[in-house]
Amino acid sequence: MRRLLPSPAADLDDAALVDAYRLPPGRSLRMDFVASPDGSIAVDGRSAGLGSPGDKRVFRVLRALADVVLVGAGTAGTEGYRPVAPDSPVGRLRATIGRPVELPIAVVSRRASLDPASALASAPSTLVVTCAAADAGRRAALSAAGATVLVCGDDDVDLPSAVTALADRGLEQVTCEGGPQLLRAALTAGVVDELDLTIAPALVGAALRLLPDGLSAPIRLELHQLLEEDGVLFTRYRVAGSR
Repeated sequence: MRRLLPSPAADLDDAALVDAYRLPPGRSLRMDFVASPDGSIAVDGRSAGLGSPGDKRVFRVLRALADVVLVGAGTAGTEGYRPVAPDSPVGRLRATIGRPVELPIAVVSRRASLDPASALASAPSTLVVTCAAADAGRRAALSAAGATVLVCGDDDVDLPSAVTALADRGLEQVTCEGGPQLLRAALTAGVVDELDLTIAPALVGAALRLLPDGLSAPIRLELHQLLEEDGVLFTRYRVAGSR
């Protein structure tokens, strides 16, 4: 993998890639997506169809650097999310860079729809971010399974409150892995600081897109970094006006 911007460099090893994506201390929320140039984010319903070895490397690095992964319940189910094992590639990378091996995963669900019997729900590092309108029985079942339930908002999940609730637990640097509805909600709520978008060299034309619905106004992005490997582009965009 090579860096094209801001200063060209060739053959970035894992340590250099970690440095390329490391953030300064403090609160931040970065969105991590892979998409085709036509905006498709899946092939046959899965993001893996657009992935590449380089995309997997960046994915692992972003997880290694994060305090917590934020993900919508639909994406967690479709992509088969499980707790991050200490001996997994992400767990080992976290250990090498001095991060806690345990990586909390926070699942956003208005209805608290995570299956209480799932491996993810029973992991003590899992959080479920929901709202007061979610069924009280489902919330209690998730708590009984071992997950931490955070109630943020009344009729829907209030993302600014959710980000604050995570930060209050020491989980300041958030990597959000989608899906598209959560991306739109986070952009609308003004909580996104960075978009880390992998652009795969393929046209898909799928219905599942990066932004399935329009925004009330364009959100400007500032290109901060550009990497490339085998025709795949790895971008880091700052969201204009973010804190």
